[in-house]
Amino acid sequence: MKILAIGNSFSEDAMAYFYQIAQAGGDNIKAVNLYIGGCSLERHWNNVEGDIADYDYQLNGSHTGRKISIKEALLEEEWDIVTLQQCSGQSGLPESYYPYIEKLSEYVSSLVPHAKQWIHKTWAYEKDSNHEEYAYYDHSQDKMYEELTRAYELAAKKLSLPVIPCGDVIQYLRSLPAFDYGKGGLSLCRDGYHMNIPYGRYALALTWYKTLLHGDVLSNTFVPSAEGTETDAELLRTVREGVNACLASVK
Repeated sequence: MKILAIGNSFSEDAMAYFYQIAQAGGDNIKAVNLYIGGCSLERHWNNVEGDIADYDYQLNGSHTGRKISIKEALLEEEWDIVTLQQCSGQSGLPESYYPYIEKLSEYVSSLVPHAKQWIHKTWAYEKDSNHEEYAYYDHSQDKMYEELTRAYELAAKKLSLPVIPCGDVIQYLRSLPAFDYGKGGLSLCRDGYHMNIPYGRYALALTWYKTLLHGDVLSNTFVPSAEGTETDAELLRTVREGVNACLASVK
């Protein structure tokens, strides 16, 4: 299975452990993230039009040092899956998606017609995030989640594409005591918007694994690690069970 994300740092978070989880589950995959920090759909499309090789080519969760264009990446493999997403700050602004996501989807189809396209639904910022674009949502996590849900659902409907519901999974996990940051739980973000290492990234990768590969998240044996700290087995179990429960409810 060959999977390409046309993304930014949020798909970098999602793919950090995806390859290892797939390997542990017996799935042989190639997972590539095309990374430009904060890259919007508009910028992705402008890069297509200019055939601009500004993307970091991240392979199986690792940096390669290679720079590449969207066209070169699409033509490099017979991709099975290609994912699209909006940058986080604009994720709840429906008008920011168009016409770029439509043009990008059409372009992907023209070069890799057999690839299945998915929309990667990203997540809301942490309650006390200092991200400048959090102001679009009145610094409210609930409002941001509601608005990005509306925008992603509209895009998925317009393009008739399925969704990887990472935003839903993260919001569900935040409702659990272990990750209820407002009530003393651990934040799933490491800086107010990017995912915590390892638990937030682990949740995203499990979501991709179950959604795209139909993997069993409860029995998967991969254990992520965080530099300099020991991972908490109970928190990892909470993540696995939370991801499984949330995905069962959004089918």
